[in-house]
Amino acid sequence: MIYQVKDSPPDNTLGWTENRKTPRLESGDRLSRPEFERRYAAMPENKKAELIEGVVYLASPLRFESHAEPHASIITMLGIYQISTPGVRLGIEPTIQLDLDNEPQPDGVLLLDERVGGRSRLLESDYIEGAPELVIEIAASSAARDLHDKQRAYRRNGIQEYIVWQIFENQLDWWQLVDGEYVALERDSDGIIKSQVFPGLWLDVLALLDGNMTQVMAVLQQGLNSPEHDNFVRRLSE
Repeated sequence: MIYQVKDSPPDNTLGWTENRKTPRLESGDRLSRPEFERRYAAMPENKKAELIEGVVYLASPLRFESHAEPHASIITMLGIYQISTPGVRLGIEPTIQLDLDNEPQPDGVLLLDERVGGRSRLLESDYIEGAPELVIEIAASSAARDLHDKQRAYRRNGIQEYIVWQIFENQLDWWQLVDGEYVALERDSDGIIKSQVFPGLWLDVLALLDGNMTQVMAVLQQGLNSPEHDNFVRRLSE
């Protein structure tokens, strides 16, 4: 059968969505954000897709120990902090409309509600617009785009703190935005990193990397019991 140029082939594996009018998203496509959203909405199956610096990335299947389990560990910790801190919101893999070339779907975000001075807001579409205060990514290695193109996009859009957990290197980096550049937050003498945006969010990095979640939670509880966290909660309530 011969197809006219205006028609699309019925085989959905040949690069077209089921409506036969919209091309499928493919990794490496260079698109504007509106075109990215149009193609994503037309895809019949649900897939994780991101637009980073104008380039489309489709997620590969995720393994347990190299992604799902560490993802659960850090989200569990952040969930306890969120529950203990009114005005703070936690999301897993939300779509964020950052700018015309970037619509990422990070592994996690911690943000201040718009009503208490948060920098981002929820649209009617239920997507996030703007820069959440903290973004978390689980990366396979230092070669991942999380440490390159994504990091540049997050920095340029003013995301205040950025965590990348590199699984194969067994390394976690936590950056704070200072004068337009990301600066690494250093561990203190007890091996703890303390968020500068979310007072009381304390992380024992070595314990997390060792899988010792009991110690991670004990250190987090110390942060939640600190005067800094009490003052932060009081400020948010006002």
